[in-house]
Amino acid sequence: MDSIKNNLRPSPAVISIPEGPGYRKTVLANGMKVITEEIPHLHSVSIGVWVNIGSRDEGPDENGISHFIEHLLFKGTERRTAFDIAKEIDSVGGTLNAFTGREYTCFYAKVIDRNLPLAIDLLSDIFLHSLMDEKDIEKERMVILQEIKMVEDTPDDYIHDLFNRTCWGDHPLGFPICGTAERVQSFGRDQIREFFKNHNQSDRIIICAAGGLRHGEVVDLVEATFGRIPKSNQSRERIKPSPVSATRVSRRDLEQVHFCLGTHGLHYNHPLRFASYVLNTILGGGMSSRLFQEIRENRGLAYSVYSYLPTYIDTGLFVVYAGTNEGSLDEVLELIVKEFGRLKTEPLKNGELETAREHLKGNLLLSLESSDNLMTRLAKNEIYFESYQTVESILRGIDEVDEEMVRTLARHLFDQKYFCLTILGPTDGTHLI
Repeated sequence: MDSIKNNLRPSPAVISIPEGPGYRKTVLANGMKVITEEIPHLHSVSIGVWVNIGSRDEGPDENGISHFIEHLLFKGTERRTAFDIAKEIDSVGGTLNAFTGREYTCFYAKVIDRNLPLAIDLLSDIFLHSLMDEKDIEKERMVILQEIKMVEDTPDDYIHDLFNRTCWGDHPLGFPICGTAERVQSFGRDQIREFFKNHNQSDRIIICAAGGLRHGEVVDLVEATFGRIPKSNQSRERIKPSPVSATRVSRRDLEQVHFCLGTHGLHYNHPLRFASYVLNTILGGGMSSRLFQEIRENRGLAYSVYSYLPTYIDTGLFVVYAGTNEGSLDEVLELIVKEFGRLKTEPLKNGELETAREHLKGNLLLSLESSDNLMTRLAKNEIYFESYQTVESILRGIDEVDEEMVRTLARHLFDQKYFCLTILGPTDGTHLI
């Protein structure tokens, strides 16, 4: 942190790249990227500082430290107390928040367009001048320990952390983003500051903004603050994991049995990603999906049942979650595996393919009405594609998915040798698939 502040210096923008209507990207001399999408009819602007560092970049003795830092940056700077930060954003009716993922951390603000300079000033202040003093570290340690307990007390959330550990083993993708209570209690100020200094380098930072803005203004404001971070030549290596086929049962006295059944999936920018979206939608991605209709609507065996696609830069999963009674666990698992088999061998029916495609396209188009979603979309495009993905190209990719693509992908993914099962609840059974 001190080395960042002591070496601040101007760094002019060196590359400006237009790639689509309203889209602009500028690369500053220090390697930081500034990406915007101007939406003239919007009165709001959402801006995010995306750092290409997440929990998968932590060592075993650092698990949870990225999330800890995310909390600490809001606790006060050289110019502002934590209350000042909250009051300034509240006084303009805006939002200031952050979240930590497995491959990135984001600090973001949403304001009326005329308050964009304030948003950038607040974000740069907390990022560049956070005090991280001992008193605040101890207070946030207690807050995070409560957050961990809250997750562990919420079985339909906690099961996903358990599943990641079962599937990824000792790879950092298997670590909980918040860390464990034991690990969080061990973090000291020096370790926290050192991790922040070493990992939050300029070439890992992407600043994205969308809404009623002008690209040049955003670049100037960012350049005057974040642009002063010195360039770093420090390299980083991410180790690609291999998912483990295993079953884990965690006994707990609950009203329901919660479980995740997963298999290997596709990485984020895989050529068959559109087919995986369609497959997921048909299987468990909505109220008309096969699992929701068969398990909940037809048989009443679960209130919540769905599938989802955790995807990363180099790997991915295909996961089904459900919560059910202990006596129904075997039946629900059998129904899920049965649908896996039907998707591998049988023709789609009742217009499932067209319904899934229209569902995906509708969700995409509706998301474009929010500056928050537009900003997030810009960031993920840059992180995973390093380019602008037009809406038209995504719609075309969805439309090009045909039935044989879905069936071929199902045969590839739903192979029993890749299955991974995690169960949480009042059962001692191993319930092997």
